[in-house]
This record gives sequence, structure tokens and C-alpha cells, in this order.
Amino acid sequence: MGAPATANLITADPFQPIPTADPIPADPYSRSRSSRSLQPIPFQPRAMVAIPELSPEASRLLVSATLSLAAVLLLLTFLPTAPRGGRPPAKKMAQAPPGHRHSESLGLGKAIAVLTSGGDAQGMNAAVRAVVRVGIYTGAKVYFVHEGYQGLVDGGDNIKEATWESVSMMLQLGGTVIGSARCQDFRTREGRLKAARNLVKRGITNLCVIGGDGSLTGADTFRAEWSSLLAELVKVGGITAEEAKKSSYLNIVGMVGSIDNDFCGTDMTIGTDSALHRIIEIVDAITTTAQSHQRTFVLEVMGRHCGYLALITALACGADWVFIPESPPEDDWEDHLCRRLTETRVGGSRLNIIIVAEGAIDKHGKAITSDDIKTLVVKRLGYDTRVTILGHVQRGGTPSAFDRILGSRMGVEAVMALLEGTPDTPACVVSLSGNQAVRLPLMECVQVTKDVTTAMNEGRFEDALKLRGRSFQNNWNVYKLLAHIRPPSTKSGYTLAVLNVGAPAAGMNAAVRSTVRIGLIHGHRMLAVHDGFEGLAYGKVEEFTWERVGSWTGLGGSKLGTKRTLPKKYFEEISTNISNFGIHGLIIIGGFEAFTGSLELMEGRAKYEELCIPLCVIPATVSNNVPGSDFSIGADTALNTITTTCDRIKQSAAGTKRRVFIIETMGGFCGYLATMAGLAGGADAAYIYEEHFNIHDLQVNVEHLTEKMKTTVKRGLVLRNERCNENYTTDFIYNLYSEEGKGIFDCRKNVLGHMQQGGTPTPFDRNFGTKMGAKAVAWITGKIKECSRHGRIFANTADSACLLGMRKRSLVFQPITELKEQTDFEHRIPKEQWWLKLRPILKILAKYNIELDTSEKAHLEHITRKRISLESNI
Repeated sequence: MGAPATANLITADPFQPIPTADPIPADPYSRSRSSRSLQPIPFQPRAMVAIPELSPEASRLLVSATLSLAAVLLLLTFLPTAPRGGRPPAKKMAQAPPGHRHSESLGLGKAIAVLTSGGDAQGMNAAVRAVVRVGIYTGAKVYFVHEGYQGLVDGGDNIKEATWESVSMMLQLGGTVIGSARCQDFRTREGRLKAARNLVKRGITNLCVIGGDGSLTGADTFRAEWSSLLAELVKVGGITAEEAKKSSYLNIVGMVGSIDNDFCGTDMTIGTDSALHRIIEIVDAITTTAQSHQRTFVLEVMGRHCGYLALITALACGADWVFIPESPPEDDWEDHLCRRLTETRVGGSRLNIIIVAEGAIDKHGKAITSDDIKTLVVKRLGYDTRVTILGHVQRGGTPSAFDRILGSRMGVEAVMALLEGTPDTPACVVSLSGNQAVRLPLMECVQVTKDVTTAMNEGRFEDALKLRGRSFQNNWNVYKLLAHIRPPSTKSGYTLAVLNVGAPAAGMNAAVRSTVRIGLIHGHRMLAVHDGFEGLAYGKVEEFTWERVGSWTGLGGSKLGTKRTLPKKYFEEISTNISNFGIHGLIIIGGFEAFTGSLELMEGRAKYEELCIPLCVIPATVSNNVPGSDFSIGADTALNTITTTCDRIKQSAAGTKRRVFIIETMGGFCGYLATMAGLAGGADAAYIYEEHFNIHDLQVNVEHLTEKMKTTVKRGLVLRNERCNENYTTDFIYNLYSEEGKGIFDCRKNVLGHMQQGGTPTPFDRNFGTKMGAKAVAWITGKIKECSRHGRIFANTADSACLLGMRKRSLVFQPITELKEQTDFEHRIPKEQWWLKLRPILKILAKYNIELDTSEKAHLEHITRKRISLESNI
């Protein structure tokens, strides 16, 4: 994105939060029609109360009233519920298509083994948990393989059958609970013979491997040799011919667990987002001490062959310089670095941050170390400089919400891929591409990953960048724009204004910073409007410079100030100020109010010519309810806040035993936060507006928790979206659970409130805001030029007012007038929402017996064709 981009379609960044699964029908919490459904728990009678003798007349009246009440209850029970307020009727259980196998019987007679190998990564436990629970749900036996391939070779107690309860409380733990180890034995044929025998003796013919490219390559080798290994074992008497026949082929599915995000073919690997969380926490902490003492800090992060962590960290914290192995600096980089640091200090900054990937090199292949950089800065500039090497702290800690959901989704897809596999199915990797789950041939991905390293070793750095993918290149180009290019001396003559509208959301400030700085790089005059549309009406407009937004990336809330006020009643004043300040384009960062306010501005064009200027809406709201975009700035931070709170609450519930927590989340009528937090937090239920529920569903949930209390997992977690139902309020559900759970469990409730809007933005929200701001300025610059006639701007077409949203694999500019038909304005939500397809996964992982439709599944794609197709769409 080195030059202004005018195209309406640009590649989505790989650093994305929670993408969509393959279409799976959502259905309300209900009893399954399967034989394994929960049976109603008979209610225990209360203590008998003596009833005084009544007169004949009183007895007749009592009987009449009782019959009338019974009739009303029967009507309420059997009559369909009428939709309220535009709510869609309750969805029924999806009927399986002809010839479709029920997912609950897909794994009968089969066995799955799951192991983690290589370096550990946060989120591996979420993947293991999903494999175990979905495997058991399908009727298969599932086995843990402890200590990776070493456990597979050694056998014995290292291979144990897993139960539903054995993966409880794993979701929030970092590392890998089942252990990981480097195994030299498995590299030998003798070791693989032992591993094969251990699997055959247990009837295991499906292997799920979670690890890096080395671990997955070993799995593919194991699969390729399987037939010859069995033949040799039969020959030496290690197994019988009958056992060999039953285990004639081995299915392999891989999930990539690596904090480096160095595996080609997937946008994000398990553990990368959590590692970025650890890094950014440390960078934020170091920033405060660096400002106090006017210091320069050199931070070394992991990434021996991949600079992804370093690059995203630099974007997320606004670092002055970053060194990555894929793109070494020019030969005179020392002069450029010192000049850049000096300019930053002259501009008023009290600190410098330099990020170094551990594998950083120069163009001649010579390593660039943190100590080399420190020596250079001290010697040439005399700045007080410190080095911090983060090391293995990046691997540790609690997994982020994204990694938990990613691991869970990939685990579900891995089980389905294994059980649907045939002897002719190649070993595949379950992967994430944009907003979709895909299956990729394992060895194709491994080969392209190796090609990157080969290109770097041979000095073909341009090729290395291309092999990393378009998204990596876009990140690199945006970083170079923000860090290495200064505003030109010649101006464009255009003026852009940026404002925040609606409720505050973490990441708004990062978007404003990016918008201002990219605008200045284009030569524009940049104005910031305080307090939204109301501030534009009252003239609260300030010209911003490069330095004015210097440290905004990591700040939560909205530094500009934001209000929910819509512009319609201020058309006269807004038009006057647009004219007075000479504004040629508006970039509006906000939630549903930003969308509806922009529609009002479009309507006002008919009367006020000053409103005929290009405008772009960037979605930013914790509710994630803006139509035209799968994700909004701020939603990831809110989701992590809720997930962290759920972890602490579950810890409390685990200690007290037999306790159920009811937690209310934000979101208005949108159930995104409740659903995704339910997946990330391991909730037993999540009530949302989009999926109608009634008193029978509440009863099933109570019965479900009653059954759960009989197991070793004596706790419950229930999430409720704040406006999921006007009658079934948080207090109502709390009182219902408290009453029906008497003697079995007790209840507590927690309304999280505005803490969900606060806090420092997550790495995703910082990066997302930065990228969205840069794309919006590039688009609006092109649109202004397109609409310029004889020195004046006149934009009155539908495509001159667009919303920039993430749609599956791409960022797309969509005319806001076209999004009206996709919007439920009464409830302030899009009519279709991708994340609803994930709700069956939430219920299955909570042990509800529902049908998981596997008729639509992720198909095997080829990474080479995928890349060519993607490039042709740019």
C-alpha cells in the first residue's frame, strides 16, 4: 500500500480475531431427539403442609379456579409463541439431508489419538479439549498421547483414554496439559514401529497432531510408511494379521501450534495472538519507565525465521524501527536509524522503541543483534539505552480469547476431517483463511514454509516477502508508511476531518492516529473533531500535526471524545462548519450511530450542498453490530475483558463447589459478545436475542446443570446478553436458577457493565484500527480526486459514502445506502450474522446433544491455487 489505493477490494490482514466456521445451523437450547438426550429430573416434593377443611361452596370455587388455571397453562404450553418486536420465530432442529449421517454416530467404532509436539503454544489446550469432547460427541473413543511423539513411541500409561471431565478447566491454561517433548526416537524407523504397534493395539487409526512444521512432517512420514510398518510388525509377531487388517490405514490431521505464525497456508497459528498479548503488555510497561527517564529501549522478540511477532508488535505500539529477517535494512541502515530516532526526540517524544526479531539479519546475512543496536545508539547519539530480551515469557500465560476460539474451532474441524477421511484422503492441515475454516494438503504447506527459509538463505528477500503472503506484505507496507515516511513539503490542497461517534471502544485512538498520519503523508490538512457530530455542529475542530497523535496507539477509550448524537437536527450548523473549515472528506469512526448518522448525512445532501463530500465509516464498537463488517474495532478488547472475568469467576466457583454464575454482557440486541465469550470461557449456556428461547429451554438448562453437579465438575457458567429478552431478565434467570437449584447448587450473578468498554486495546484492535485508518484515507483520497471538478468537490453518488468492513477474506468498501436492506434498524443489528453458525459448537462443547450438520464442510484447497486466486482478486 505504498501509494494511495483506490481499489474497492483489498486483502484482509491475517491478524484477525474470530473467523467464521463452515455453515452450521444454529438452534436453541433444547432437548435432543437422540437416545442420549437428557431426561427430565423428577422434582422432589416439598414438605407436606396441612390444608384446613373447606366448605362445599368454597371447594367448588377452588376446583373451578384450578381447572381454569390448568386450561391457561395448557394453552401457553402448546400454542406457538408469537414473534415479538420483529424477533424471528424459534428455529427448529435442522433436518439431516437425505443420505446424511448423523454427526452423533459419525465416530462409532472409531478411535482418535491427540498429541502436542514441538514448542508449546497458548491455545493448544483449547484444541485438545475440543478434539476430546467433539470426538466423544460423535461416538468415537479419544486417547491422550502424553509427551508428544515420545509418548507415542513409549506407549504404556502415556496413551490414556480421555473422558469428558478430564479436559475440564483446560481452556484457560497456557502451554499444553498433556505435555510435549522433542523425540529423536520417532525419527528412526525402529521408533515408528513401536509407535505403530501402540496405536494398533488400541485400535487407533486417527491421529490429530498439534505442533509446528517439523511435527507435522513427521506425522506425514508416519502415515506414508503405515502399510509397510504394519507388514513388518505382522512379520515379527508384533501384531496379528487380524489387527493389521482392522487398522489398514491411518488418517492424519494437523493443527498448527506455533507462536511465531511461521506456517504458510494459515492466517494465524494457535498461540500467536496470545504471544502478542504478552509482548504488548511488556511494551506498555516499558513505555512508562522509558518516558520517565527519556530512554531508548531495544526489545528482542521471538522469530528466528519469521518476523511476524516483531512486525505486528511494531505496528501495535508505534515503534520507531523494526528489524525482521524477511526484509533486511539497506546497507546504510545505521545512518537512517539514528536520523529517525533524532527526529522523534526533536518532535517532542521522550522515548524510543526499537523491536528486533531474534533472527534479524542484514542484506549480507550477518546477524543484527540487540547489543549491536544498543552499542550503535549509545556511541552515535549518546542516548541512555537498555536492552530487554523477552524470551520464553512470550510462550507463557493464559491464552487470549482469540486463541481459545481458534483452538476450539480447529479442534471441531479436525475431528470432522479425521472421521470423514478415507485411505485416499491426503494428510491435511486444518487452517484459517480470512473468516473461513479450510483444509489444506499438509505437505504443500510445509513445502511453501521451507521455501521462505530457502529464499532468505539465498538472499531473495523479495521472494520471501511474497511467499509470506499478501497480508504480511500489507502489514509491512503500512508500517513503513507510518515509521519511515515523513509528510511531503508540497501539499495536496485537500482537508480531511476525522471524528468518533457513539460509545467509546478500545482501538479508536489507534485508528485516529493512523488516519491523521497517513493523511499527512498524502499531503492533506488533517482536522480532528471533538465530541462527534455535536462537536462538528458547534465548531469543536482542531488541526492535528504528526506529533499530536504520537502516543495514541495504546490508549483506550476515545481521546477525541465521542457522543451518540445524530446529525439530522444540526444540518444547518454542520453544513456551515464544513464550509468554514474547508472540509473535503469525512472519516467517521464509530458504532451503529456512525452508520445511521452517515445515512442521515446522505439524506441531507438533497438540501445542503456542503454535505456532498466523500465520507467513510470505520466500524468501532464493542457490540460488533455494525452491518457490512464481520468485526468492529473494540470488540476483541471487550471479549478478552469478559473472558478474563469468566476465568476468575470459574476459579471462584471451582473453589466453593456447586455454584452457578449468571453473567450479563453488553451488546444491545447483538449476542456476539455473549456467544464468543461463551466459547472462550467454556460457558454452559449463552442467552441471546437472535436465538429465541422460552421457559422450556430454561428448564432444560437447569436440568443440564443438575446433571453436571453429579460429575466431578461442580460449577456452572451462564452468559446472558443484556437485551436478549425483555421478560427473562438477568434477575429473573438468577431467581429461577436459584429456586430450581435449591439443595443442588446455589447461584450468583454479575453484571459486567461498562468495564467492557474500558482498558487498553488488545494487539488485534490496535492493528485493526491502524490498518483500517490507513485504508480509509487511501480510499477517500482517490474518491476526492474522482469527485473534483474545476476546483470544487461534489460527491452525490451512492459510492461516495462507504463503510469499510471486513468480509470473510477481504476488506471491502460498501456504499452505506446498499447496507440499509441488510439492517434491522429497530434492534440495531445486521439481519445476517456469521457468528451464529458457531453456536452449535458452544452447545456441543457444553455437552448438549444437538445435531451438528456436516453436510457443508471445509473442502480441501490447494495452497498454490489459493495464492494465485487471491493475487488475481487484488
